[in-house]
Order: sequence, then structure tokens, then C-alpha cells
Amino acid sequence: MRNDSDVRKPAILFLCLGNICRSPLAEGAARAAFAAAGIEAALDSAGTGDWHVGHPPDRRAVAEARRRGVDISDLRARQLRASDFADFDLILAADDTNLRDARTLRPANARAELKLMLDLVPGRTGQSVADPYYGDDGGFAATWDDVAAVAAALVASRG
Repeated sequence: MRNDSDVRKPAILFLCLGNICRSPLAEGAARAAFAAAGIEAALDSAGTGDWHVGHPPDRRAVAEARRRGVDISDLRARQLRASDFADFDLILAADDTNLRDARTLRPANARAELKLMLDLVPGRTGQSVADPYYGDDGGFAATWDDVAAVAAALVASRG
């Protein structure tokens, strides 16, 4: 028989390049999905690059999340750090490049499992969440759809 002390809340980090588009959208979608399911989780996002550290998400990401009923305006970009591999159970990268960069930084004693975000979505294994940064606003809607599917898969795996 398990008691509450045997159940540790999941700790999941979402990773993209600059931490202003895909990963904050994924964090927001996951926060909403976990809250709706009544599941406690430690959720965060980071980037492999340092260009936007301390900055809020892209205004178009904030607008898309808001359109979906989620506020991500308080998030601030940060860079992936070695300690993340001890602090999180799962690090989900938006694409192969960020997955490869995370593997390069991963310490030998890391406990965090590394995967692509869309590996969790049936039929999407090996696919990348498209980076909407250089496109129009419609790209942010497509990115939200992808990360919302990832969030739903995460919640379903905990249920």
C-alpha cells in the first residue's frame, strides 16, 4: 500500500532555443492541464541559448496563450543549467537540435530523462514542435495545438 509520502509530484522542464516561444507555451499549457486534472506538478521552462534570459515570452506567445485562457505573461526566460538534470524527472525538448544540446550539457549522474516533446503524442514520435518565431501569428496557434497535445499526454500518463 502506498501512502502520500511515496508519491512525489512530477517535475518536468520544457526546453526550446530561447525560452520565449515554444517552451513557455508548453509550460503554460501543462500548468493549465495539470491544474484542470487536479494533479500537482513542478513545471518550468528553459532555453538552450542565453539571448533572452530575463525577458518575458514573445508578445505573440502571450497573446496566443491568453486566447486559450492561459496567462504566461509572468514567465521569464532562463537558460538550461546542469542542475536541471537533478531537479527534474523529465526534460522535454521542442526539437532535435535542443535535444542534442541538452545531451551535451547533461551530467553523467543526471536523473532527468530527455525526450522530444512530441514523442509523448501518439503518431508524432520524432517530430519537432515548429518554431513560430520568424513566422506570422498563425504559427503560434499551431505551436499551442502541439504543446497542448503534449500537456494532455502528460496528464493522461499520470492518471
